[in-house]
Amino acid sequence: MNASAPATAATRSLPRVVAASLIGTTIEWYDYFLYGTAAALVFNKLFFPNTDPLTGTLLSFLTYAIGFAARPVGALVFGHFGDRVGRKKLLVVSLLLMGGSTTLIGVLPTYSSIGAAAPVLLTVLRLVQGFALGGEWGGAVLLVSEHGDQRRRGFWASWPQGGAPAGNLLAAGVLSVLTAVLSEDAFLSWGWRVPFLLSAVLVGVGLWIRLAVDESPLFKQALAAQQQRKTVEQPPLVAVLRNHWREVLVAMGARMAENISYYVMTTFVLTYAVTHAHFSKQTALNAVLIGSAIQFALIPLFGALSDRVGRKPVYLVGAVGVGVWAFVFFGLVDTRSFGQLVVAVTVGLVFHSAMYAPQAAFFSELFATRMRYSGASIGAQFASVAAGAPAPLIATALLKDYGNATPISVYVAIAAAITVLAVLCGRETRGSDLADVEAAVEAEGAAVAAKPATA
Repeated sequence: MNASAPATAATRSLPRVVAASLIGTTIEWYDYFLYGTAAALVFNKLFFPNTDPLTGTLLSFLTYAIGFAARPVGALVFGHFGDRVGRKKLLVVSLLLMGGSTTLIGVLPTYSSIGAAAPVLLTVLRLVQGFALGGEWGGAVLLVSEHGDQRRRGFWASWPQGGAPAGNLLAAGVLSVLTAVLSEDAFLSWGWRVPFLLSAVLVGVGLWIRLAVDESPLFKQALAAQQQRKTVEQPPLVAVLRNHWREVLVAMGARMAENISYYVMTTFVLTYAVTHAHFSKQTALNAVLIGSAIQFALIPLFGALSDRVGRKPVYLVGAVGVGVWAFVFFGLVDTRSFGQLVVAVTVGLVFHSAMYAPQAAFFSELFATRMRYSGASIGAQFASVAAGAPAPLIATALLKDYGNATPISVYVAIAAAITVLAVLCGRETRGSDLADVEAAVEAEGAAVAAKPATA
């Protein structure tokens, strides 16, 4: 009787929670992708001017990759406290950290003003961005997953995932407008700062919306049950590695193709299209803009499909598709046709959506409530260090060494193979009751605790 009331209230507030998560993740990804886009287009000239263009781009992408190194740290810290004190509070902190560091990048002096201190400060702010994003993703998708019901969890939990293409759309859109209306000199002088400073306004809006939502009812129930038992809990990290280490490995493997393909096809492609295929910056940005808009519309559709046929089949279609498409992708870009460039990016993002949409529900359903923030975040963010972090860097180095894109396609295909294997090793989670995951882990823990007494 008592359990039905919170569930009903959670269902009624679900659209508001979805809106808060989507807007918050859009802002955070806007900040994060803005850096990646700027790294591809302008940071090599502003912060690493004493190198040849491709080496400058490599150094620029290196600072971009460093931000990923902080994401596992963010996952550990935010996951620990998110599993201890709740999802909502940590989401507010992550939004403030991300917005603050992005705004500071907008006022950062360049190499011509302060010399080597400029790239150092840029790297520090990038680390703060990575730390914040490491805690953002897990909290946002769990807040939605734990408010909804299992029948449509794939659909509702996919909406925060839409923050990635929406943020990329917003970042690419702002930069596209600026490059269209400003001269090259004006954009390099001050125009690039405008989208970073805009983050301060967006964070204010996101903060106002996030403060209005309720904490996850499932988390509150789990916390109350633990307090009633009056037992001393293991730290979430220890509990995850003890009870869910297989699920962590599945999540990490599932992220490989999803993460690598996305950064190759949305970030590295800007460098490749401009320097190798000789598109203009604005043309390359417009292609990513169109692809991101289509992806934003597709993500909830793939999320809903995963509710009907399962998380694994949808995910596997995306992984296999992106591994094959990688060999078509660069050939289309090399035609130097804008239409072909749009097709290359858009189809790549369609396959990416098939992985990214069910990922939120899939990862949430793998872990118990009191260790779910830690488990989902660790699985996702530790993989990002090996996957998304070096992807533009590796792709740029392969292009520099071999002079063509075939090795990059092989790189993406290998990542796809890893993801296919990981997903096949995981269990199907569609229709899972998140409370049942909690009960199973508690029963397993009780059995383990009872063994010494029966020996």
